[in-house]
Amino acid sequence: MNEAIRPSRQIPPQAAVVPQLSVIVPTFNERDNVTTLYQRLETALAGVAWEVIFVDDNSPDGTWGVVRGLARQDNRVRCIRRVGRRGLSGACIEGILASSAPCAAVIDADLQHDETQLPKMLALLQAGNLDLVVGSRYIEGGNADSFNRQRAGASALATEVARRVLRVKIADPMSGFFMIRRECFEQLAPRLSAQGFKILLDVISSAHGQLRVKEIPFSFGSRLHGESKLDSMVALEFLGLVLAKLTHDVVSLRFLMFAMVGSLGVFVHFATLYTVLRGFHAPFAVAQGWAALLAMTSNFVLNNFLTYRDQRLKGFAILRGLVLFYLVCGVGLAANVGVAFSVYAQQPIWWLAGAAGALMGVVWNYAMSGLFVWRKR
Repeated sequence: MNEAIRPSRQIPPQAAVVPQLSVIVPTFNERDNVTTLYQRLETALAGVAWEVIFVDDNSPDGTWGVVRGLARQDNRVRCIRRVGRRGLSGACIEGILASSAPCAAVIDADLQHDETQLPKMLALLQAGNLDLVVGSRYIEGGNADSFNRQRAGASALATEVARRVLRVKIADPMSGFFMIRRECFEQLAPRLSAQGFKILLDVISSAHGQLRVKEIPFSFGSRLHGESKLDSMVALEFLGLVLAKLTHDVVSLRFLMFAMVGSLGVFVHFATLYTVLRGFHAPFAVAQGWAALLAMTSNFVLNNFLTYRDQRLKGFAILRGLVLFYLVCGVGLAANVGVAFSVYAQQPIWWLAGAAGALMGVVWNYAMSGLFVWRKR
C-alpha cells in the first residue's frame, strides 16, 4: 500500500459485531482529513460498537483510495464511491440507507464538527424518548466563532428564513452535525431531495413536526486541510429547497432551480438586447438573436453548474450538451408562443396568455433537458 495513505499505526481486524452506531461522512477532496477523522472517531467511540461509512463523490484527489486503505485494516470502515452523482445531501441519504446500525450520525470530514459529542448523542437516542439529536452552534454552550463575517451573516440569514418560512423550531436547522434513528430516516427518505447541502433542514421540514428533537451545544471548529465546498450557488440551492418544502414537495427542488435559472436568463436577455440595440445600433432582429443566444448560453452554464451539478457535463460533453440545449430551447420557444396564442384566442388577457406560454416553455425545457442534455448514463 502506498505510504501516503497508510494510517499512522497498524489496526487489528475487528470482530464481526452488529454496530450500535453508523457514522456517515460525505467526502469530496478530503484525503488529508479522513485518516485523522477515523483516528478521532476511534478514540471518541471507545467502548461503542460502531462503523463509519465514507460516501465519496469520486474525489479527484483520491480520497476514496485513502478510505479503502483504512478499510483494508479495519472492517468497521466502509467506502461508497459515487460516480456520476454529486452532492452532500445525496451522499448522506445513500450512506444512511446503506448503514446497519439502529442510529446514524452525519459528520463532516473537514474536522470542524466535535466527534467527542457522539457518545452523548447516542446515549440520548438510546434512552428511547428522542428521534433526532442535533449538534447546535446557536444554543447556550455552542458557538461558531470560526466563521468569518460573511459566512456568519449568511448562516444567520438562512437560519432565520428556515425558522420563519418553514416554521422550523430548532435553533440551528442548518447544522450538518446530527444523529437520527435509522427507522425514522427511512420513513422520510422518499421525501428528501438528493440535491443541496442542507440535509438536516430537509429532514426536519419533511417530518412536519413528527420528530422528537433535542439540540446539544458544540463548538464549530476551523478547517485544517482542503477548501470549503460552499460557493455562491449554495444560496440558490437553499432558496430552491425552501420553495420546494413550501409546496410540500409537489414541485421538485431541481425544477424550481431550473425555473430560477430561467428567470435569470430573462434579465440576461433584456440586458443584452438593450446593449446591442443602444450600444452597437444593430437592427432589432439582430439584437434579439444575440440576446436569445446569450440568454440560452448563460442558462446552460448555470444549469450545468447548479441545477445538474450532480450530473455536470465535462470536456467534449459540454459542447454536445450546449447544442442539444439550444435545440430544446428552440422547440420550447415555439411551444411557448403556441400556447400563449391559443390561450389569448380563447381569453384575450395578455398577462394570462403570457404566463401560460412561459409555464409551458419552462416545463418543456426542463423535461427535455433532463431527457436529452443531462440524462443519467
